[in-house]
Amino acid sequence: MTDLPSSLLARPARMTLLTLSVLLGFAGAQQTAPPTATPPAASGAAAPAASLTPLLESLRGAPDWRAADLNYRAAQLTLDSARTRAGLSVTAGVDGSLTRVPWDSGTFTGATTLTVNASLNVLPWAPALEGARSAARSLAGAAVDLRNTRARLTVQALQAYEGVRGASGALELSRAQLDLARAQLSAAQSQRSDGVLSAEGLLAQQAAFENAQAAQTRAERTQAQALRSLNRLLGAPVTLPAQAGAFAPLPTVTVNGTLPELLDRALSRRPEVARAQAALADAQAGLSAAQLDARFPDVTASVRAGQLSDATGNSGRVFSGTLNVKQGTLGAQVSVPLKDTSAIPGGVALSLSASLPVFGNTRGTALTQAQLGVTQAQLALDSARQSVELDVRAALDALQNEQDALNAARTTAEQARTALDSARARLNAGLGTALNVRQAELTSLQADQALQSQLNAVTLATLTLAQATTDLDPLLLTSGGTP
Repeated sequence: MTDLPSSLLARPARMTLLTLSVLLGFAGAQQTAPPTATPPAASGAAAPAASLTPLLESLRGAPDWRAADLNYRAAQLTLDSARTRAGLSVTAGVDGSLTRVPWDSGTFTGATTLTVNASLNVLPWAPALEGARSAARSLAGAAVDLRNTRARLTVQALQAYEGVRGASGALELSRAQLDLARAQLSAAQSQRSDGVLSAEGLLAQQAAFENAQAAQTRAERTQAQALRSLNRLLGAPVTLPAQAGAFAPLPTVTVNGTLPELLDRALSRRPEVARAQAALADAQAGLSAAQLDARFPDVTASVRAGQLSDATGNSGRVFSGTLNVKQGTLGAQVSVPLKDTSAIPGGVALSLSASLPVFGNTRGTALTQAQLGVTQAQLALDSARQSVELDVRAALDALQNEQDALNAARTTAEQARTALDSARARLNAGLGTALNVRQAELTSLQADQALQSQLNAVTLATLTLAQATTDLDPLLLTSGGTP
């Protein structure tokens, strides 16, 4: 048999040493892996939430949530004020006088009169009554806006929560990638020492390790920023689990109905449409008032009964009433002098006055402006409806897209787990290396996290659709009841 060169005889020994160095490097990488860090949190943070209920309940103290509550309360107070102005108004006063007639020879005579005035809006076109109806429409719109704001903030909080979870998962992946890059670099250094790896190959592995370090630093900053965004939304710091797998699952909602049914619900309850409808009703009321002002003169009927006047022009007990047709108000007044007025004869006086502008009349212009206002309000309502319809359709399409991508994510995760099992089997059979298993583990972790992210994406898309159709009631996601 021909003798083999010594270089060929030494090659199996070098391969054995290389395999041993890779295994030792992998073991060392496992021992020197950095510990999992807890996401940074401000001092005084709450305890980690075992579920999403504490987080959603704390959202009720957020500035935007409280501002929406105050806006609704302001609308309630405005309606109460408008109803008070539209109701019965009564005022009382005292009038005192001191007269001397004639100036050179007369004596001072004092008189005191108690007067009670009352007014009431009796005709339906009275401005005060229309003001109350407008305030009621504003309150209804504020209620719709309050519900929508709460739903929007809830979805934003859940999106921010999912952002922190995703950032935590990315940080875990970056740490695993860094561990793998460290092990690969150690193996490359051993190969370089044995002369089986070029200097360029070692530098490439060194660059990969440094990129993995930079990726971990970026992931840490991203996680910190995601947590800050959630804290800003809640208005208070919160501590979340360190591991992505320890996060609470997102709440699930169900949106039922066909597309026409979803659109009908959204068009009847979305705040944009409610505000546009209220604006149209206000514009129509303004048009009615302008038409009334342009077509009818200012007519006032009045009656005075009682002790109207004595010889010197002084009156006694007098009751008077007025009705202004254009303003729709009925007024009454009772005057009672605090002295003896039995000598003043009684009587009654009726009057009717009407005024109609002749020159400088701007009522026609005001009527034209009111008509334009109605047209503009109708166009704004049409635009709001189109915007809502587009929003619902976009949310529904986004949900269907996320659902379509879910099956592929499941298949990818199953494929990664199968590849991991194969890598472990090859290692046990002596046909693979520990680095192959480590790479398969990293790939499987990536696929599992991608699957979880896709599941959460479907849930968030459903929540967004429920918000778009106004089917999302944020108060039902917790057990705390109405705040």
